[in-house]
Amino acid sequence: MLFRVSTYLDNEVPDQISYFSIANLETHVIEEYMKHFLYKTILFFTFVSVSATTMAITENTLIYGETKRPDTLDPYTSREASSLRLTQLMFNGLVSINERQEVEPDLATSWIIGNDKKVFTFQLRRDVTWHPYNNITTPFTAKDVVNTVNLLQHSKTISPLKEIFSNISKSEVIDDFQVKFTLKNPAINPIAMFNFKILPYHALKNIPYLNKSSDFANNPIGTGPYIFKKFNSNRQVTLVANKKYYKGAPNIEQIILKPFSDNNIMNQALSFNNLDMIVSVNPRHLSELQADARFSLISYNTLSYSFFGYNQNNKILSSQLVRKAISHGINREEMLRAFFNNQGTIISGPFAPGSWAYNLDVMPDEYNPLKSIALLQKAGYTRTSNGFLDSAGKLLSFRLRVPIEKNNESTKRVILAYKNFMKKIGIKINVDFIERERWKRAIFKDHKFDITFANWSFDDSSDISTLFHSASNMAWGNNFISYNNPEVDKLIAQSKISIDHQEKRTINHLLHKIIAQDVPYTFLWSLTQYAAYTKRLSNVNIHPYQFFYNVHLWKKN
Repeated sequence: MLFRVSTYLDNEVPDQISYFSIANLETHVIEEYMKHFLYKTILFFTFVSVSATTMAITENTLIYGETKRPDTLDPYTSREASSLRLTQLMFNGLVSINERQEVEPDLATSWIIGNDKKVFTFQLRRDVTWHPYNNITTPFTAKDVVNTVNLLQHSKTISPLKEIFSNISKSEVIDDFQVKFTLKNPAINPIAMFNFKILPYHALKNIPYLNKSSDFANNPIGTGPYIFKKFNSNRQVTLVANKKYYKGAPNIEQIILKPFSDNNIMNQALSFNNLDMIVSVNPRHLSELQADARFSLISYNTLSYSFFGYNQNNKILSSQLVRKAISHGINREEMLRAFFNNQGTIISGPFAPGSWAYNLDVMPDEYNPLKSIALLQKAGYTRTSNGFLDSAGKLLSFRLRVPIEKNNESTKRVILAYKNFMKKIGIKINVDFIERERWKRAIFKDHKFDITFANWSFDDSSDISTLFHSASNMAWGNNFISYNNPEVDKLIAQSKISIDHQEKRTINHLLHKIIAQDVPYTFLWSLTQYAAYTKRLSNVNIHPYQFFYNVHLWKKN
């Protein structure tokens, strides 16, 4: 099972909202936005004047932009998409999966599968070395593979990818270049699960479990095409080419990740040749970049979606009728059109629409505020001119906690639209914009929220166990909404042990139907992503969920 999931909010929304009937945004919000816009314009010209001198970098350097700063630099302790993309440049797995969903050898050259489909023996490459550590270069061996599994299986390791290792009962070193795994249960696509990134034993042998504050999380070494060199106080990361990379030395000598808190400034940085690439282009900038002959645009579909999640520890939100009422009260089609130029797909359930597990027969909840009102009345709430009241005469209201970074107006637009939708059906939303690290702690650790807005991104969304199985309802677990449905738990367990693809598909389609009806989330949309890059780059091929797949072949002319 390949499951990579991270929470992030990447997409800006258009400034043009004049026709957006749901908004009716308060005048002071628009005025505030214009002040921010003027301020950011001044900042931009300052940025341009400074960058001319600070970016005296070799010609053979790729500088790419992200809208989120990487929080850690190892493959396991981060929930940020920017961090996970960065680790693709530094680490390898035993196998990799190409854009056609085919398994290919990576650090392993071959493998033998036991008759019971539970024992797997891998032959490892003998020509791989780790990036230098304390100025010493160390060979890659089976000990690195086994220690990686031990680290991730440690009870104190906190990682959104930990579920990958739950089906491994034993990992053994046979010799330096041979490793054997025994699974608890057969898997439908067993070799694909060994796509996880391998960590160096010699750098971690005295560390029993992974910690995002460890030295390794900020000074990683891997076996991949690029070697970590440095990062600055803004988490701008510089990597240099691994001349000993087993697939061949990369053509581009240096890669720099430059984070931006504002999508407009990032787009301007590309236009002024201070960036070579933007990983994800804001939909409102597409036409501008398409018209500029200096840049290429390439679309790619990620296994990801956005959602509003409801904390079912809240007595009111524990009611399916209330959650269903909220879902019917949101005009997602109009939001997608106004905010993202229709560059995406409205979804109905827990699987990304690019996954074979997605049930196309389940339709998204239609926008129907009258139905929302009827459902709230059925749930026992009384409607007044000021909104719905509970049995104690208290106004129905919820606390919506949202991660925000500096002047990110896009998230504010989405949230203000949601707030207005809820007002129309008689629910008051109190919005709490908080810094991202505080948000993570409040949501994932402390579960102190009523509603939140986030995004899941997957390698393969056919396994949703960490999101909706009750066993994942724990501090730092992905089931932070405390969802608990015994039938869903049972079906997830059946899906995990099934080795028949059609049976697994049937189970997941049923899971989709049940979860869509339960409405633990309001499932919103999966967006079509676009990367933009200067035409000085060539051989660029964007992998749907491993952005830097075969980056060693890219060139800068």
